[in-house]
Amino acid sequence: MDNVKGILFSLGDARRPLHESAVLVEDIVHTQLINLLQQASEVSQMRGARVISAEDLIFLMRKDKKKLRRLLKYMFFRDYKSKVVKGIEEDDLLEDKFSSGTNKRQKIAQDFIASIDQTGELLALLEDDEIDDVKQERMERAERQARMMDSAQYAEFCESRQLSFSKKASKFRDWLDCSSMEIKPNAVAMEMLAYLGYETVAQLVDLALLVKQDMTPKAGDPFSHAISATFVQYHNSAEMHVAGQTASMKASPDSPENTPPPTPTPPSTGPQLFGKIQSGTMGNGSLGQESSKVKQRKRKKSTAACGGEAQSDAIQPAHIREAIRRYGNQIGPLSSYTSAYRRNGMMFLAC
Repeated sequence: MDNVKGILFSLGDARRPLHESAVLVEDIVHTQLINLLQQASEVSQMRGARVISAEDLIFLMRKDKKKLRRLLKYMFFRDYKSKVVKGIEEDDLLEDKFSSGTNKRQKIAQDFIASIDQTGELLALLEDDEIDDVKQERMERAERQARMMDSAQYAEFCESRQLSFSKKASKFRDWLDCSSMEIKPNAVAMEMLAYLGYETVAQLVDLALLVKQDMTPKAGDPFSHAISATFVQYHNSAEMHVAGQTASMKASPDSPENTPPPTPTPPSTGPQLFGKIQSGTMGNGSLGQESSKVKQRKRKKSTAACGGEAQSDAIQPAHIREAIRRYGNQIGPLSSYTSAYRRNGMMFLAC
């Protein structure tokens, strides 16, 4: 769980992500990877293989060229890191990158893609050096995030950016319950699954931050009150109760904020209402003090009901659920028939 919280922080969430959000993200990633493993197992059986290998995962990702290109680059850097660890000279790292025996991951990917690619589009991804817009946006977000940090916060941020699901391979295998599978993934496939798990968290954060931005009320926006029904549905009941209290207080004609200015003639609405109006008509200074006291009471009630963390800039579970709803929403006359990647009512984020 702490590992997921650290990854969320490194990708743009608050320094102390909400526990509920981390639990939800972990559950989504686990579900996605288990479903991916099941599909990879089916592909492996069709190939007549005894293990789930990199070829099976590449085959599942062949339709999303951007994510496949990202995965191929990851495999290239894994080979590069292996060479550096083994002490190979820099000149040898860049020459003949596909024929060298140390480039086993790239060699596997190249051979398999060549066997299934009839148009050459997938093979072109191996040599594609185009800038990844999604990666670039994440790097810019991390740079903006680091600007506001002191030395201690930046050190924690750097440690969080080094976290991944592949740090502890044995625990990752147990988390995916690979021991109970008839066809088990090999080491390279586990590396790819760990990478895809991290990419799933990154995509969840990307989408949740967009939802959070949409849900933030903007001054002068006539549609700021129009919040998605799904967002409201998954909100904490305590939050909704406090929001209802706040709305009723603002709508009350007897509140100090909506009390009309004093008039020379007393109103003819009875002594009870007259007393209420008189209590709020002690001049502009008193009116400002009353208003500030009411706002302070609102803040205290909201903090007590929602907790201190709910008032922070952390991603809320409602943001994540709304992001999943938007990502899985198909638009068009054939939307009900475009569910090739849908499992358990959720679109695949990894591929």
